[in-house]
Amino acid sequence: MVGLVAVSGLALLGLVLLVAANVFVLKSGTPRYDSVEQVPHRPVAIVFGAGIEGDQPSPALAGRLDAAIELYQAGTVPHVLVTGDNHIASYDEVTVMRSYLMDHGLPSSAITRDYAGFNTYDSCARARDVFGVRAAVLVTQDYHLPRALFTCQHLGIDVVGLAVPDWQHHPDQVGFTWPASMQRALTIREWGARLKAVVETDVLHPRVTLGPYLGLADT
Repeated sequence: MVGLVAVSGLALLGLVLLVAANVFVLKSGTPRYDSVEQVPHRPVAIVFGAGIEGDQPSPALAGRLDAAIELYQAGTVPHVLVTGDNHIASYDEVTVMRSYLMDHGLPSSAITRDYAGFNTYDSCARARDVFGVRAAVLVTQDYHLPRALFTCQHLGIDVVGLAVPDWQHHPDQVGFTWPASMQRALTIREWGARLKAVVETDVLHPRVTLGPYLGLADT
């Protein structure tokens, strides 16, 4: 009986922490904008990786890149930092992202690749410490944007967010269907990831793969 009470108490505490962390991140992860016209000028847009299919971005990633292209064309940002996974030679998110941007009119000089953006915390920390980013527009889907804003802000970067449509944010504007199973999986994952973000930024401060300072350049 005592053991059952202890387990129940721990489970309740875990649930309380999970809910509290999510509320904290959602309230802290602002300002978020719905359209390019609303976004204030920043020196760079940060586009987070979201998977590739061969030499093409996934539909979700293409949505992020299209939004960054709009920001650049509107003069809201003069530079784009693409950050993603290149942990093996055969999987290079950021080169696919760069190629997509260039195919849509951005010059190579306006694009920087971060090959070691393995997760949101790494991307934000490397943006600050490797690429010298002090202010930025974060470009990602609405479900992910509060956590990205929260993380960058807690690392001292002045950020605003452009919410790319997903199943919960202007779904009528999405160019592909988000399957119900994907929606559920991403929602559950994001709840846990928000708790992880609070622990990382306020408690653990995990070590990030950095390397030499590069600044924003054609890389």
